Amino acid sequence: MRATIRLLTSSSLAAVAAPALAEAPQLAEGADDALFASEIVVTAQKSAQRLVDVPVTITANSGEQLQRIGVNQFDQLSAFVPGLNIQEQSPNNPGFVIRGITSDSGSAQEAARVTVYYLGVDVSRSRGSYFDLFDIERVEVVKGPQATLFGTAAAIGAVSVIPMGVTEGVSSEVRTAFGNFGQKQVSGFVNAATDRFGLRIAAAWKVRDGVVRNIAGEPGSQNPRGIDQEDLNGQDQTGVRLSVMLKPVEDLRLDLVYTYDGQRAPGTAFKSGTFVPTGGDTSPYSFAELAGSPFSRAVLGAERLGLTRNVHDVNLTARYARPDSAWSYTAITGFRKFDSLEVFDADGSQAWYLEFAEDARGEQFSHESRVNFAAGRIRAFAGFNVFHESGTQAVPFSTEEGTYLQCAARLIPGLPCVDGNGVVQAANATRILTGGAASVLPYRSLFRNGGEITNWSVFGDLTWTVRERLELSAGLRYLRETRQSSYFADQPNSVISRGPLLPFPSTDGRTFTAEGDNDALLPRANLLFRASDSLNVYATFGKGRRAPIVQLSAARPVAGQPSVPARRDVPAEVVWNYEGGVKGRLGPVNATLGIFYQTYSNFQVTVNEGGQLVTRNAGAASNFGVETELSWAPTRTITLFGNAGYIDAKIADRAENGIFAGNRFRLQSKWQAAGGVDARFPVSDRFDLFLTPTATYRSTLFFELPNRPLISQGPVALLNLRGGIETRDGRWQLLGFARNALDRDYLIDAGNTGGAFGIPTFIRGLPALYGVEAAFRF
Repeated sequence: MRATIRLLTSSSLAAVAAPALAEAPQLAEGADDALFASEIVVTAQKSAQRLVDVPVTITANSGEQLQRIGVNQFDQLSAFVPGLNIQEQSPNNPGFVIRGITSDSGSAQEAARVTVYYLGVDVSRSRGSYFDLFDIERVEVVKGPQATLFGTAAAIGAVSVIPMGVTEGVSSEVRTAFGNFGQKQVSGFVNAATDRFGLRIAAAWKVRDGVVRNIAGEPGSQNPRGIDQEDLNGQDQTGVRLSVMLKPVEDLRLDLVYTYDGQRAPGTAFKSGTFVPTGGDTSPYSFAELAGSPFSRAVLGAERLGLTRNVHDVNLTARYARPDSAWSYTAITGFRKFDSLEVFDADGSQAWYLEFAEDARGEQFSHESRVNFAAGRIRAFAGFNVFHESGTQAVPFSTEEGTYLQCAARLIPGLPCVDGNGVVQAANATRILTGGAASVLPYRSLFRNGGEITNWSVFGDLTWTVRERLELSAGLRYLRETRQSSYFADQPNSVISRGPLLPFPSTDGRTFTAEGDNDALLPRANLLFRASDSLNVYATFGKGRRAPIVQLSAARPVAGQPSVPARRDVPAEVVWNYEGGVKGRLGPVNATLGIFYQTYSNFQVTVNEGGQLVTRNAGAASNFGVETELSWAPTRTITLFGNAGYIDAKIADRAENGIFAGNRFRLQSKWQAAGGVDARFPVSDRFDLFLTPTATYRSTLFFELPNRPLISQGPVALLNLRGGIETRDGRWQLLGFARNALDRDYLIDAGNTGGAFGIPTFIRGLPALYGVEAAFRF
């Protein structure tokens, strides 16, 4: 049973040649060449299809393959999928990017642009979208608008994760790893099932010390008797999944899945590029001194920098299918709830200057019912989807008045914020500005936005086999949505300046609300031509959109008068996608090539204005790209795989697009490539040696709009190694691993909140991580 599942769901790192990669051990035992011709099957179009027959650009990887190359987190996955980039500042703030379109806003007033699906349910709300990749059946990345394929009409593409379900029989696995920086990982599952009822329990625990030393609280730092902060950019993550399968009658299967994902991670290393730590420098690759606020617990909710996050997810899927019927029925119902509190030092220094937290909470409910039909030359599905979510994002702020005013406005000539030795000279500002009346004046404020969204839609999709080698598909979704946004701000006047410190008016104790509704008709159409038994040609077009935003804040038109709601609606972002390509194989070589062109109107961009992330309309934009994937098995024990992408994504260079004209999309390299070798060598009748080196490359990318060379990362090439020994029957495995084996320095983000105050901060990527791993299967 498990071997059958691997065969049907495997797809290579090149997305086209998985069988050769996934079944290499069996080949070494003398399997015949027919295995190289086994087909890859995916379900992106709501029915089981060979990957080569799906007329859209899709990359799929089985859980087994991800494990072979050491991928167990989202950011690792993106290196092997052309057109995908996943930036992980922290589990609370992931950035999902497909073909240059970024989805990372934490605002509860906005919808995601890149859709993340878990067990067929949209879980894209940024602060609740991250989860650990353990005990996975497969991950499918579908690119381009998919109006009828996914419940909330994936605007630019979707990342769909399908964990392993209950399988018949008894099986289990334990996997453990240890490495530098205190790496410890334990994961595994237990599965027991008959043909009518079964259970599967899976779990994963991962911890790692911070990779950026934080000297705050140490002797010799600016606050040697303060709270001893942990080192930064570490990991502390727990995931648990309980799956129950029930077949009350022969043709009905019910799957109930509960998933918990939680983090207790240390702080993010927002390292200042302006202020040096005590005895240090401004390099993002050296130690930091992020002290936080002495009033952190009272104002920000926690003593130390770091993240506390909990996500609970419940999913019930019902499938009814009779083997003698052309009809089948699927219903998917999901509930998800998350809460997260992240405390961070936005100025990236030891000064009590820009200390923030983000307290995000949300919950959602969704249901989709779908009927499938397949008979003769017709395949079709139709159904409806209902989705409701509500959430809030609260941002408390803490500073010391004199320090803030001196660092932000330089009120006292000749007094630096932080001097060249790392001494916070601005800490003397309050005493000077108050004439000695006070030496410390704590200041705090609170901002909170909220959103409530109800979305319902009906959809249908039909595929007609016109002739033996020609298929035409067309689909349509009608979607209607209502939105309510809320905004609250509590910002008292400063004792020194007699006004609020941040440039955002208070709501004077009130919560402002605003509502809006919208609808859309979203089509898609595809053509598939089977040029031969081993070569398919496809073409597709579709419409996607990001919903309008009811963006709400506060304004005070007349000084001294009550504030009023400030509503600034951002129109729907609309994309038209035109795409074509080929998929096929020639002997031991499998390949895909896709070319796409996209046009955008009302292109939405997120910018940081005075410390507040807001969305603006950047006007028209376009995106042209080429993506290719390749796999070659020159021998029965060696497979070479690779992929590459060229994406020229930019905002139109027109005067009406203002400061954004001609800029490249953020977080998108023009060039991207990855490749590797999966080599397996028998050393006895019982054991195989294996080696899987991989290399990844990305050209220059910009972290913000408008583009600035300072806020960018140049070309980055990384080498990863993985190899060891395993038994032929797969019962145990022992290996060594190294990620970023050459210990290259690179950034994963720059600018950030500090950039809005003229002091950008920088977050380094992970250094070389290496260790040993062992697995046992029972």
